[in-house]
Amino acid sequence: MTNLFWYLMIYKNTSLKPYTVQYKDFQNILSENCFYALDAYEARKLAMQFNNYIHEHPNCIMLIRNEL
Repeated sequence: MTNLFWYLMIYKNTSLKPYTVQYKDFQNILSENCFYALDAYEARKLAMQFNNYIHEHPNCIMLIRNEL
């Protein structure tokens, strides 16, 4: 069976949760991005994928908060 099949079998009953990723930019301004993810680590990976500043400066993340 394919990897996609196993992925669907594992995650089909798992619901995504809202996470806020908070970070400081080079001017020390606090900003936030929101993502739906399985866990905080996946929210961090999504933030790095969709935000160029976070991608270039991953240590700028100050907080990852589950919004449930």
